[in-house]
Amino acid sequence: MHALAARLRTPALVGLGAAGVCAFVAWADPTTPGGVIPPCPTYTLLGIYCPGCGTSRMLYSLLRLDVASALHYNALGVAAVVLLAGTYVLWVGGRLRGTPMPRWDRYRWSPHIVLVAVTAWFVVRNIPVAPFTALRI
Repeated sequence: MHALAARLRTPALVGLGAAGVCAFVAWADPTTPGGVIPPCPTYTLLGIYCPGCGTSRMLYSLLRLDVASALHYNALGVAAVVLLAGTYVLWVGGRLRGTPMPRWDRYRWSPHIVLVAVTAWFVVRNIPVAPFTALRI
C-alpha cells in the first residue's frame, strides 16, 4: 500500500493544484469587470487577442457547466482542458496499475501540431471580418 501512495503522490499534488486554481477562478468571478483577475496584458497593451484571451472566463464558465459560454470565451482553451483532463486520467490510471504512460514527446509531430493550432487560433480570432469577429470576446 505504501508503494501505491508513493506512486500517487505527484498526481495528487497536481490535482490539488488544479483544484486550487479552479477554486480561485470560481471565487474571483472573471466575468465581473474590475475583479481580482486583471485583463489580458496583450489585449490591453497591443489591442490584439492572444491565444489565451478569455481563458479565465472560459474556465469559470466550465466550472458553472456553461459549455456554450466557455466555447465563446476560448474554444481552443476548452479543447486544451479536455485534452489535459484526459491525459490526467490516463496518468492516474497508469500510476494505479503501475504501468508507465506513453510520453507525448516521443511523437515527433506533437509540438508542431500544438504550435500550428495555437498560431492558427491567434491569427483567426484577430481577422477583422465576419464570421471571424464572432471569435472575439
